[in-house]
Amino acid sequence: MKAISYARYGGPEVLEYGELPDPKIGPDAVLVKVRAAAVNPVDWKCREGHLDGMLDAVFPVVPGWDVSGVVVQPGVSVTEFTSGDEVIGYVREDFLSRGTFAEYVAAPVRTLARKPRNPSFEEAAGLPLAGLTAYQVLIKALQVKRGETVLVHAAAGGVGSIAVQLARHLGARVIGTASERNHEFVRGLGGEPVQYGQGLGERVRGLVPEGVDAVFDTVGGETLKVSANLLAPEGRLASIADGDVVDYGGRYCWVRPDAEDLLRLTELVEEGAVSVHVSETFPLERAADAHRLSQEGRTRGKIVVTVEWEVEPAG
Repeated sequence: MKAISYARYGGPEVLEYGELPDPKIGPDAVLVKVRAAAVNPVDWKCREGHLDGMLDAVFPVVPGWDVSGVVVQPGVSVTEFTSGDEVIGYVREDFLSRGTFAEYVAAPVRTLARKPRNPSFEEAAGLPLAGLTAYQVLIKALQVKRGETVLVHAAAGGVGSIAVQLARHLGARVIGTASERNHEFVRGLGGEPVQYGQGLGERVRGLVPEGVDAVFDTVGGETLKVSANLLAPEGRLASIADGDVVDYGGRYCWVRPDAEDLLRLTELVEEGAVSVHVSETFPLERAADAHRLSQEGRTRGKIVVTVEWEVEPAG
């Protein structure tokens, strides 16, 4: 199969496009023909070796954890999916090797759900990691309730844009930090945009003098410190970016594959409560350019890599 891989840690230049052996299918996995794979910041962090203390790398590593595609072969013990099923997945294992930037991926069934009917494969590919992150933080960690006020950082990004929509669906008022060029985008999602950076605390207090009920931090550092000071007396704080959140009485969250959560996200997309904005797509062979764009940190919504799809001739 054609795939993107890297044989050592490094910058985007270590990504190579070429032939790799087709993946083997374990008993509890299915072989997915990839239509699209989304780029996430964790992809280039893995590529640069920042997660080496957590995840073993079995080189060559195929990057990518998000996927949308079609099941072509189920494993011998799989009853959840059959050949021809359209699926999405957050295909993360406990080591780096068999990623989604390839023509095929062997995906454990615990990482998959059926693809939502409405969106394209490109849009659907952007849902799993970002959607699961937003869902698990807002619903399970922060336990956001109707009538509360939630502060979402980087509200125009991949995770933030879904978090704004999901929090609104839960009945919360949402304040979202974003650059000025993304303020209309955040308003369109249902959030109230505020400029991030110097003076953020004062701007948020101007909107919510009594403090916010929950903060979803995706930035860390000084933003996390400011956020802790914006909480109402019983406010909750969660971060996906900075483990120091525990020093402020908050929770550090790491998204996990969960088929039930992913199916619920699929239903929310079909209900029109959540959508995925794709800012740019790249063909598989240009995955290095997709990584470079992701590392700039100014993406609105998602960056997606597409895999060429050969249509079977009729008759």
